[in-house]
Amino acid sequence: MRHRGPRTALAALGLLAVVALAGCGDSHTRVTTGTYAGESGANAPYLNVGPLIYEVQISRQLNPWNNGDSTYLQGVAPAQARLLPGQEWFGVFVQVYNETTKPVLATNAITLTETQGNVYRPIPIGPTNLFAYHGGIVRSKSMLPLPGSPARVFGSQGQLLLFKIATISLDNRPLEMKIVNPLNPHSSASAELDV
Repeated sequence: MRHRGPRTALAALGLLAVVALAGCGDSHTRVTTGTYAGESGANAPYLNVGPLIYEVQISRQLNPWNNGDSTYLQGVAPAQARLLPGQEWFGVFVQVYNETTKPVLATNAITLTETQGNVYRPIPIGPTNLFAYHGGIVRSKSMLPLPGSPARVFGSQGQLLLFKIATISLDNRPLEMKIVNPLNPHSSASAELDV
């Protein structure tokens, strides 16, 4: 039997390193699914929807009687502002990146679905709320929220998608957020939210 020397062992280690690095992916990998896990976007997937990249910073229940959370509810129409028994406010704070050389439309087609099939759509928030997500055009080589804006500087560092959900839906986790490309309804991405 022939003895394998240090050169063979080094070659094997080099091959293992190449295989391991290949499994890590690269900046050109397009991610359309993932699981959000961790506060402030730690371990959150960057979801590719068309030419834009969406990232959940944090998702959580909102308390309308808390001074900080009540700020997030400003600009909600009076008809929508009241919770019925068995309902909760739920916020998802997102960032949107446009790494292209052209302005791109960010979607408003975003939903939350829980394991029993209940689907929730964001509650409209008026333009006076400086933390609200409104979609719209994301400039070239830019992001939402804009650097220096209240939504970027304070709290979650993301823009708020506000949902009114059934309290029981919190027992039917995980909640899955789905983002649909406004220019191609067949193009979408989704992530499970850790709440």
